[in-house]
Formats: sequence, C-alpha cells, structure tokens
Amino acid sequence: MPLRSIASALQIFKDSVKPITGTQQVPVMDALGAVLAEDVLSTLNVPPENCSAMDGYALNTGDLITGQRTTLNISQRVMAGYESQHLEPGTAVRLFTGSQVPAGANAVVMQEECDIEADAVTFPASVAAGSNVRLQGQDIQQGSQVLHKGLKLQPQHLGLLASVGIANVTIYRPLKVAVLSTGDELVNPGSALANGQIYNSNRFMMAGLIKQLGMELVDGGIVPDDFDVTKDKLSVAAAQADVVITSGGVSVGDADFVKPAVAELGELNLWKLAIKPGKPLAFGDINGTPFFGLPGNPVSVFVTFLILVKPYLRAMQGSPWVEPKCWQLPANFERKRSSIRQQYLRVTVAKNAVGEQQVETFNNQDSGVLRSTAYSDALAIVPANTIVKQGDKLDVLLLDELLNS
Repeated sequence: MPLRSIASALQIFKDSVKPITGTQQVPVMDALGAVLAEDVLSTLNVPPENCSAMDGYALNTGDLITGQRTTLNISQRVMAGYESQHLEPGTAVRLFTGSQVPAGANAVVMQEECDIEADAVTFPASVAAGSNVRLQGQDIQQGSQVLHKGLKLQPQHLGLLASVGIANVTIYRPLKVAVLSTGDELVNPGSALANGQIYNSNRFMMAGLIKQLGMELVDGGIVPDDFDVTKDKLSVAAAQADVVITSGGVSVGDADFVKPAVAELGELNLWKLAIKPGKPLAFGDINGTPFFGLPGNPVSVFVTFLILVKPYLRAMQGSPWVEPKCWQLPANFERKRSSIRQQYLRVTVAKNAVGEQQVETFNNQDSGVLRSTAYSDALAIVPANTIVKQGDKLDVLLLDELLNS
C-alpha cells in the first residue's frame, strides 16, 4: 500500500471535522484561550463622545482671526471622565487626553503650540477644523460587530470586549481530549526504572500540548501491551472524551495492539503517511469518537501532533481550519540523500556572517531524540525525493508559532 501524502491526510481530517456545539457563558476575565460561540456586537460607540486626542485647548476655528495668531479667554477646564459644558462663543477650553470635547468646539490645539498667560490662550495663525478630535464612534459604532464567532480569544480581544462594556461572553465548552500511552516498557517519573524500561515522556508532552490549546485533558494513563486491556481502555476513553489520542501501538509489531483494537471497536480510515518522523499514524473512530493513533517515538509524537492533529482539534473546538504558516529561509547544511517521505528537520534559526537568517540542523535527527525538540526553534520541511544543498531555500515552521497559534 503506497504511503498517503500529508496534503491528502490533512484533507481527510478537514473533511471529517464535526465541531462541538456545546456552549457556556464565562466572565471576560476568564475567557483567555476560549473560542467564541457567537458574534459579538458593540453595546456602545467608542469613543462614546467626541474627545481630545491630547492635552491642549479646544476652540471653534470660526473664532480665529484669519492668518493671525488669536488670543481667547479660557472659559472651562475639563478633566478626562467629566462632562463638559457647551462652548461659550469666543472662548477656549482647557482639555486633557481623553477629555470630552465641548459641544460647539471643532478642534483641539496641542498645548505645546499655544502660549498661555493667566486665563487666556493664544493660538497659532492656522488651525484646521477637526484637529486632534477623536469623533464619537470613529473606532467602533454601536451595534457593529467587534469579534466574530470561531475566534480564539487573545489578551487584546479581552481588552476590546471590556472596552465596549461586555462583561460575559458565550464560548464553546472546552474540547475533551483523552490521551493514552501504550507499552509495557513505560514508567511514570517518580518510580524506579527496571531493566528495559523508560520514562513516559509522551504522556507529559501530549498533556502539555492539549492544555496549551485550552482544552480539557482526560488522562488515560499507560496502557499495557495486551489486546483486551487496550480495547477496554480505548472504549472507556471514547465514552469520556470528544477525541482520543494514543501514542505507540500503531505499527506492525507483535505487541502493537492499538490498530486492531480500533478496527474492532470502530473504523480505521487512514494508516501510514509519507512523513518523517511519524509514518505509522492512524486515524479513525472508536464507537463514533474520533481517534488519532500517533507513533511511539517522542519526536514523532511532537511533529505529527503539531502538523496534523492540532489543526483538527482547533477546528473541532469551533475555530476555522488553519494550517501552519511557513517562512522561507536558506539552509546552512546539506542532505545528500533524499527520502520518499516529507521530512521535518529540527533546526535553529541563526544569522550568518553578514547578518542574514539561515537554518542549521540539530546534530541528531533520530525520532527518539526528544532533546532535538527542546534545543531547536523551528522545523525545516524537506519535500519527498529532495536533496538539500547549501543555500537552498526551505519552508520553515517556527516552533513558537506552531505551539502558540
């Protein structure tokens, strides 16, 4: 069976997404990272009235003598947060940044351009109407859409919601994602290792990836290499969660029981991709619950989750389907042997002698070397059947963007 391309797999995932519909209301203060379940309309104008863009003096330009400096008496002093009175004809008003511009005034002149003596202010010879006045509703108009359904809320969005007087928002409930690690060799940190055992890094890495997405982790723990136990654990996880993700057990070894267990409980729609690291990746469902079976090697888990699983989870959470953004950077290395699989190399972005950015590979690209993900800051994509020469431009995915978008 030929290996399925990454583009083909992503299209299958995209076509199969069924976003959750459950919603809840939360205070804006607690909504960071949540996905909006409805459009948000402004309850007011921003600014709510005409206001000053700076410290200065308000006037009506019709009171100025054309082509000459003009002196006007100061009739009011208005601090930000207080109501102004109608401008008395032939006078000026002392204002501060954010102060309400009095009715009848049509310009504000910054204080550095004015001469002040006692209770009078002298203006420049030329003042344009509308200068330094923030008009009512020029930023946001009452009833207009300020944020759209499906948006993942970032800190600036919380500020925007607060600025239009919204205290609570309707969001999609957090997606529940079950994570299971398979293999008799796995031991959780804190226990002593026997011969042949290793610590379960995948559990903690996948838990972090899920939590970073703002989703609810359902920890399925370690699944031993036993078909019946595997089947039971998967069935329980599928009943508890919206999505099930496993690591290990999807290859063709004698102790790889995840794939046959899924096939018996539900359906396996995809297996084996043209990706390196991460070829033995499975996708299907367990009793109707979507299922991803990731490889066992930790780098494979890291790469396949970010490239293939994360877009699916975000879309299921209610956000639009978004694939990672690529940057093109030259390679400061060579790879003389090509692969039939598309490779994701762990690389570091660095500047050369003339200050140009380039990428340099981590010295060990083995899929078991988890250190390569911690000491690199990007993934460089090498297409299938492609060699890399010094200076070749490669598509590069920055880990900071992959992890935090």
